[in-house]
Amino acid sequence: MPGFAYSPRRRVVTTSPTLEGREVLLGVTGGVAAYKAADLASKLVQAGVGVTAVLSAAAAKFVGRTTFEALTGRAVHGDLWSPGEHFRGPHIGLAEKLDLMIVAPATADYLAKVAHGLADDLLATLALTVECPLVVAPAMNTAMWEKPATQRNVARVKEDGVHVVEPGEGWLSCGRVGAGRMAEPVEILERVTALLG
Repeated sequence: MPGFAYSPRRRVVTTSPTLEGREVLLGVTGGVAAYKAADLASKLVQAGVGVTAVLSAAAAKFVGRTTFEALTGRAVHGDLWSPGEHFRGPHIGLAEKLDLMIVAPATADYLAKVAHGLADDLLATLALTVECPLVVAPAMNTAMWEKPATQRNVARVKEDGVHVVEPGEGWLSCGRVGAGRMAEPVEILERVTALLG
């Protein structure tokens, strides 16, 4: 086209002095809110964080591994039995050198596993092997969130030192309005910044 000059856009990354160079494992469990985890991964990377994503089998039904590989520039993990570069097991290799582990969204199933120390998949096992702070951002249907069993599990993980970013209220994918919406990525990022600051 005459007179047209192509000018590539510069990639601008806004880093945070508090977060730059930190290593975070982002766990994603199955739920519609998994799409928000992609936004959180992007925000963490833009803040200068090294992000490694671990997807549960259910999470992979909602959002693809390729999305997180593109956003983080790293391989995505999900299988407890595929050691890859972690020959002592990914639950050991991934847990090393972490500054923080986040699970967002954290389903009722995942909260129950963490509350009771179950280790039947990679994300649940990582909750037992990491020696850094663990942050969870619950997301689920209002009825599930309000059940006594879920509230007992949330209370238990808090007692065990897990940092819970409480869900908000609003319209849920099931069509109900109430508590259970995963906290917005910016809220989770604020908690991460506070913990790592």
